[in-house]
Amino acid sequence: MLNRIQHWKAGSAALVFGFTALLMSNLSVAGIDEGIEYKLVSPPVPTATGDKVEVVEMFWYGCPHCYHFEPSFEKWKKSAPANVEVIRIPAIFPGRPEWEVSARAFYTAELLGVLDKIHKPLFDAIHKNRQKLFTKESLADFFEKHGVKKEDFNQTYDSFGVQMKVNRARDLTQRYGIDGVPTLVVDGRYLTHGSLTNGTPGMLKVVDFLIEKETKK
Repeated sequence: MLNRIQHWKAGSAALVFGFTALLMSNLSVAGIDEGIEYKLVSPPVPTATGDKVEVVEMFWYGCPHCYHFEPSFEKWKKSAPANVEVIRIPAIFPGRPEWEVSARAFYTAELLGVLDKIHKPLFDAIHKNRQKLFTKESLADFFEKHGVKKEDFNQTYDSFGVQMKVNRARDLTQRYGIDGVPTLVVDGRYLTHGSLTNGTPGMLKVVDFLIEKETKK
């Protein structure tokens, strides 16, 4: 009887050890840990996507890292899981008026329904063609070249609707606790950026991990 108990204990211990080893092995394969590859947003920020997992890209048109990250992010966005909703939000930091100007450009294009015609060309104009498009006047000229009348641009740029969106972008920049761009925020709970993932390519791997984590919940 004693031998049977000893064998049972030994078998149970081996089973527990094996399960623990397997779990640790899976975690090691993932290689993604809280506080290293991603951080918690504290307190969490409520999302606006219902049952879908929200993925927010915080960016600035003047940021070279955002520009180089954009093609990879756009490709990832097109193949994102069906339960994911992707939202772009232009970051706005205190004391940086050019960031607000860029945010107004983004929301102006969005409200006018021309974001698809403006978003990538504006990135290209700034980083590829070295154009300084950080004033209302220069942006009005840019939008006009892409089919938007200056009158429509000016009215929308200074509109209440754009101001509301800009205020929200500024608030979320602070509430997420970000200190640089591009930054990706998952479900208002987690954030990651290139400094945490040894470069922007690793950000998407972390986001996939966090989406799966939220989906399982």
